[in-house]
Amino acid sequence: VQLQASGGGLVQPGGSLRLACGVSGVIAKAYVIGWFRQYPGKEREGISCFSNADGYTDYADSVQGRFALSMDNAKNTVYLQMNNLKPEDTAVYYCATDAPISKGDCYMTATMYRSWGHGTQVTVSS
Repeated sequence: VQLQASGGGLVQPGGSLRLACGVSGVIAKAYVIGWFRQYPGKEREGISCFSNADGYTDYADSVQGRFALSMDNAKNTVYLQMNNLKPEDTAVYYCATDAPISKGDCYMTATMYRSWGHGTQVTVSS
């Protein structure tokens, strides 16, 4: 399975961006998509996840209410809509996928994922 994250860029505080994570290759019937971000010199931080088994989503407290996941099944793409962006959202964003341990599981821990896409830079600055 291959992942491609896109949609990053420069945006002013309070602005919005939509990241996309395209999934291609051999796709398991049940899978989990996780979104992570990484600050320089820091470990990857889980910010949201999605389970295709039941559409379950979860969000880190830092993005709850501002970020939202959606899925386009026809395009095998998961979107992360980011609203009301703040300077502290500036980071490299990654998507990852793996099979769930149990149907409906959703993970925001990087070690739960084996397949990763390249990161996309998000910069929030005036």
